[in-house]
Amino acid sequence: MRIIKLGGSLFHTPELRQWLELLDRASQNEAVVIVPGGGPFADEVRHAQRLHRFSDSAAHHMALLAMAQFGLLLADLAPNSQAFYYPQHHVSELEHGLHVWLPDRSLLTMSDIAHSWDISSDSLALWLSQQLEADELIMIKRSTVVSSRIQALIQHGVLDKGFTTLYQRHPIHTQLFHFQQQALFPDKGLILQ
Repeated sequence: MRIIKLGGSLFHTPELRQWLELLDRASQNEAVVIVPGGGPFADEVRHAQRLHRFSDSAAHHMALLAMAQFGLLLADLAPNSQAFYYPQHHVSELEHGLHVWLPDRSLLTMSDIAHSWDISSDSLALWLSQQLEADELIMIKRSTVVSSRIQALIQHGVLDKGFTTLYQRHPIHTQLFHFQQQALFPDKGLILQ
């Protein structure tokens, strides 16, 4: 099973549909779970928090809903996909095919997920990969920063600050792909360490 984090920065790109088609084809041989970024929906949460100065805990909950909104969009653009609700659904329910994770409020009760901007959809993709014991996490982003070092990617804002702690707790084979680099198999991305 592969977990694919589709960055919200792909929202405005034609490559978004191309990635969904590629992932649909790849899912014919194995289970593929898409973790959506927050995209413009999360950007609105950030804007609203700056304007109204509400708590990080409320912003975290809203950001989860932003991911779910982008996930609903992705699921509709990929008609062969199925919605996946974890932890309500179990890994045993994942068979071959394309699945889109729709995070919900049940994540608010998970003690290992901080309610802050230090945990974004990147860390949540890693967390889900760990929970499902995925073979690999692939992160597709619009970033132009090229590095395989997690700390360098955090310093440049490519990954969130919480990624390191989760990764050190339970490393998962993780690759980073530029959104215009559409060759997932065989591996051609940067392997993170």
